[in-house]
Amino acid sequence: MNIDFWLVVGFAAQALFSARFLVQWIASERRKRSTVPKAFWYLSLVGSALLLAYAVHRHDPVFILGQSFGFLVYIRNLMLWRGEEARA
Repeated sequence: MNIDFWLVVGFAAQALFSARFLVQWIASERRKRSTVPKAFWYLSLVGSALLLAYAVHRHDPVFILGQSFGFLVYIRNLMLWRGEEARA
């Protein structure tokens, strides 16, 4: 198997994107209720950005569209966190 830069980016992006579920699960278990910590959104944003770059490199329009929408959602959730922190 030929390992190139984009294959490494793809696997790293998928690992970051998957790690967010572990972060969410641990945070929820600690609080004994469902919760989504800020780290979840940062992992989502970085993972999504890298997956988007990977999709663009692969010229995959379906993957590009899917990651583009998620990217906007993650940015908005981080903006909401920032507003909440400013009010506190």
